[in-house]
Amino acid sequence: MASSAVVLRRVVERYAPLLLAAVVTAAVWASATGAVGVRSPLPGVVALLLAAASGWAAGLVRTRRWPLFLAAAVSWLVLAAAAPGVVASYQAGLRLRGRRLTGYLVGVALVLTSGVLVGLAVGGARRVTTATVGNVLLLTACVVGLPLVVGLWVRARRDTLAALRDRAERLEREQEARADQVRAEERTRIAREMHDVVAHRVSLMVVHAGALEVTAADPEIVEAAALIRETGRLALIDLREVLGVLRQAGPAAVPERTLDALDELIGESRAAGLRVCRRDEGVATTLPATVGRTAYRVVREALTNVRKHAADAETTVSLRYLPGGLEVVVHNGPSGPGPTLPGAGHGLLGLRERVELLGGRLEAAPVGDGFLVRALIPVAGAA
Repeated sequence: MASSAVVLRRVVERYAPLLLAAVVTAAVWASATGAVGVRSPLPGVVALLLAAASGWAAGLVRTRRWPLFLAAAVSWLVLAAAAPGVVASYQAGLRLRGRRLTGYLVGVALVLTSGVLVGLAVGGARRVTTATVGNVLLLTACVVGLPLVVGLWVRARRDTLAALRDRAERLEREQEARADQVRAEERTRIAREMHDVVAHRVSLMVVHAGALEVTAADPEIVEAAALIRETGRLALIDLREVLGVLRQAGPAAVPERTLDALDELIGESRAAGLRVCRRDEGVATTLPATVGRTAYRVVREALTNVRKHAADAETTVSLRYLPGGLEVVVHNGPSGPGPTLPGAGHGLLGLRERVELLGGRLEAAPVGDGFLVRALIPVAGAA
């Protein structure tokens, strides 16, 4: 229904000048021949030319107004035709302002006064129609006053709607600006709290690990302290990048690793004491960046959970290249009793959302005495 109304409005706007020209031409001709108004004693050719000129002027009113005003004056003085004057008064109320509108009204007064003089000179029906007081007042009200008021009302309505539309757009922009400001303030607050809490504790960890590395005599303790210090340093670098993104006003992306860094991730896990092995199946192909980043995140989160809950378990990271995607499997076996680190379970929830956004699925469940994380990530639609 809405599309039909839009099409109809476009058709009307396109052919309205032509339709107006035809109506004005017909009305002037009807007035000159006596069908509507006073029959003119002038030859038919003159009446036809004036009718055609009035229609042409009415058709140009969107781009040029003076031809219509001139045609309205000539048609009234020569043929006593009111149609061009009606259109001219409406357009004056619609488009003219201030001094121009005042000038138009002065011109109308001069034309009406001249019309009275012409009527008195011609006499007959022309005199009765255009030179008597009652008819002059009635014609002034119908030909000038009413169309002028209608044009002024339409213009006022358009101005009001435009002002309301501008106000709505301004309010919408202000609301968006306020929302952006609130988001920026919240991002800054989160960054500040992360820096005050996390960065402080990680920095202390790095400092103590460095001191232990210098003072310890046992080579194994020195190696473990160096590993802790390096891991803490990398964590501080990653945290600094995240905080930098949070403090930025516009959208930004944190540099993320892909499967190219998977061996490095596994090496870090091995250095931390995990027993991890990697196994690839199928023909390795070039994957879209989003697929590579998501697969890397799956492996990283799965290995983090293994370090938290089964640090002494044997873990296998499998990549299976399929014709339509990539299957990532991280499986750890049973682990002995020992301390575990706390976890809220939000990591797997976030991974599931990332995988499902790419059209894949993620499974995470206990298998026997161990735990299995499997993600199937399709290539189609990924960028």
